[in-house]
Amino acid sequence: MFLISFLLPPLTFQAFKVIMVQENVTHIHEFILLGFPATPELQALLFVIFLAVYLLTVTENLVIVVLIITNPQLHKPMYFFLGHLAFLEACYISVTVPKLLVSFVVRSKSISFAGCMAQLYFFLALVCTECALLAVLALDRCVAICTPLHYGLTMSHRACRQLATGSWLLGFLIALLKVFFISQLSFCGPRVINHFYCDVSPVLNLTCSERRLAELVDFISALLILLVPLSAIIISYTCIISTILLIPKAQSRRKAFSTCASHLAVVIIFFSTTLFMYARPRSISSRDLNKLVSIIYTIITPMLNPFIYCLRNREIKDTLLKVLCSRAALPRAAASDH
Repeated sequence: MFLISFLLPPLTFQAFKVIMVQENVTHIHEFILLGFPATPELQALLFVIFLAVYLLTVTENLVIVVLIITNPQLHKPMYFFLGHLAFLEACYISVTVPKLLVSFVVRSKSISFAGCMAQLYFFLALVCTECALLAVLALDRCVAICTPLHYGLTMSHRACRQLATGSWLLGFLIALLKVFFISQLSFCGPRVINHFYCDVSPVLNLTCSERRLAELVDFISALLILLVPLSAIIISYTCIISTILLIPKAQSRRKAFSTCASHLAVVIIFFSTTLFMYARPRSISSRDLNKLVSIIYTIITPMLNPFIYCLRNREIKDTLLKVLCSRAALPRAAASDH
């Protein structure tokens, strides 16, 4: 380096040093997910809790998917979209929790750069897709309550498939745009992500290069994918409530509103936590608070949603009980034959 500084002019030497620094910066191949630092005993307890929650969430969501597919009485537009949402929730929790469980049992908490970008991509894609699916479900309820005579024509099988496919494509394309710009940045030490998965803000905090463009793309796309579906949901429920209030009988009003109560509960939980995470000022940002709220919408919400669907929806509840009763009756029938 001394020989280079002697041979090159001062400005050229400064440029050479910048190039060397950039090369060193871009040679980071992995990050360290800090997760939940704790004593071995507490980590063992957390492992058991998160494993139980993960297995329960995946199982109950897949049960709803199988229930909707195998029972003709649930082959309706609303349940078609609920099946997509349940499948999404099973995938959603599988993006973050398995890596968290591994971090509890092994000493290494590292994740490769490619692995981090992949986790970030699928996490964002599923969040964006869920926003779109919740808006589609609101539209479905709006058509069913406000224009019931045209419901079958408006929400045909073809229209339902197009809306579901469009939701998935929109989510994955927006996530691709976000992650593309983030992956082009240069990253440097200390490489520690104070989170239990790769999220946009913790990853961007580690970059050493100009990140304004990546932040702008992230902000605009987040604004679109959050506010446009939320606006569609608000407009749909404004129409739904105004229509329900015109129904003369109180019992008929309760019956009409009960068909969308479960969806409304899921919307409130999902959007309140998501907007809190991504729309609040940075001045009130707290890393520990980020982890706590992230647990709510990445782990707790996917676990609670199937309970909300089943407990608030009589058709799903009755179908599930019928299937369970028929399965319980099979061993008795086989025993009586013998």
